[in-house]
Amino acid sequence: MLINHDTRCALDCVVDLINTAPESEGNEDLSDLAALRDFVKRNRVSDVGPLGESDLAAVRAVRDRFAEVFSSRGDRAAAELINTLIAEAGTTPRLTDHDSYAWHVHYFAPGAAPDCHRAFVDLSRNRSRRYCSSRTCGNRLHVAAYRARQREAAS
Repeated sequence: MLINHDTRCALDCVVDLINTAPESEGNEDLSDLAALRDFVKRNRVSDVGPLGESDLAAVRAVRDRFAEVFSSRGDRAAAELINTLIAEAGTTPRLTDHDSYAWHVHYFAPGAAPDCHRAFVDLSRNRSRRYCSSRTCGNRLHVAAYRARQREAAS
């Protein structure tokens, strides 16, 4: 599936939003309006007017809803959650698996590391990405597996 620039930017923004949650790294990264403004600037969100407390609450609420999508198991569950979000937003597009085509959904997944709660979007062709970052979570799991094999071999 070819991912255009706008879609990639939108997905990156959603992932960044989910990863601001306390469940991600233990801190609430959207703790106040200044943090929300920083998020908007960092993600180059356009056409944003003055932000208020109600905006902060709304962004946190939609963040929680997107987190449900990323932690759902299976494309159908993710599609249903996304379709609900789309319907509630008052837009008309729908995700579908019509005419024997696969779902028009990217693979959203929590990381394979049991202690990682960061989200990521797998844009690889074979849906093989397993970690939010191969340098952190991936490396940590590989080192743990290596050490376990060494202990097993020594006993």
